[in-house]
Amino acid sequence: MTASTNDIEKAAGVLRTGGLVALPTETVYGLGANAEDPAAVARIFQVKGRPPSHPLIVHIGSADRLDDWVQDVPPAARLLAEHFWPGPLTLVLRRGRRVPLEATGGLQTVAVRVPDHPVALALLSAFGGGITAPSANRFGSVSPTTADHVRAELGDGVDMVLDGGPCEVGVESTIVDATGDAPVILRPGGVSREDLEAVLGCSLAVPSTSRVRVPGQHPSHYAPRARVVLVEPEKVVAEAELAQELGHRVGVFLPPAFADAAVKAHAVAAVPASMAAYARELYGFLRELDQQGCDLIIASLPTEEGLGLAIANRLRRAAGPRPTV
Repeated sequence: MTASTNDIEKAAGVLRTGGLVALPTETVYGLGANAEDPAAVARIFQVKGRPPSHPLIVHIGSADRLDDWVQDVPPAARLLAEHFWPGPLTLVLRRGRRVPLEATGGLQTVAVRVPDHPVALALLSAFGGGITAPSANRFGSVSPTTADHVRAELGDGVDMVLDGGPCEVGVESTIVDATGDAPVILRPGGVSREDLEAVLGCSLAVPSTSRVRVPGQHPSHYAPRARVVLVEPEKVVAEAELAQELGHRVGVFLPPAFADAAVKAHAVAAVPASMAAYARELYGFLRELDQQGCDLIIASLPTEEGLGLAIANRLRRAAGPRPTV
């Protein structure tokens, strides 16, 4: 059930009193707090188990409000905001005085975006300020794309959950650092590299490391409980069946080219041929295979074009080295 006007007004009140509200965006559900309240922002880190050095994204209601939150907006950043906001694009710019250092991980830069979801925009309008909102899940785990995902993972850690239905994009926003001499993609996401380049009229680098810390750069991120192993598409079936024979409860991301293959595995997720559909379903697939009791997931990377670049990024981090306990 989609959040009502009364729900949104109530959520705005929760934010004003230092509470946390889970809100839908077009990308994933966010765990929101008043961006100007250091104590509320600190609660986000506590509830998520997120290191305080990891910056958060400040969500604002429109591109017209950008200058309220940042300093020194270069022409390229203005151009991108005009074209892609509201939308799944985050710009990293110099921090304005309204943004506490608690929200930026101590950095003098801040990540800002305008979400493209009616419930999120209505909440921003009712609240009247900025909302810091990382994904509404435990740090490093699979991002939530439904309100039920948030409730199942964070429970009473959230004061209120606004239900806006399933997220349309399904992977996080593209993060572009606009503080240097040329814009750089720090995290691939819902706006493709090709679309950004078409607007800017130049090519954009996607470095594996950067001087600026931003969300989603931890080596292990977006990870299910099951271990994720990446192989070439033509090896998915054989690797899955071998692991199953060795005693694993194997989940398989079956590539479109092998959709008709009969796989001896514990559970199978059929990957859509459409990259937009794949992005929308990706985190749901990972959660579902966890719920079915898989301890190993065999997957392959899509072609890294369009949304395929973001999907490949998420799968690599899901398969990254897990922190030792």
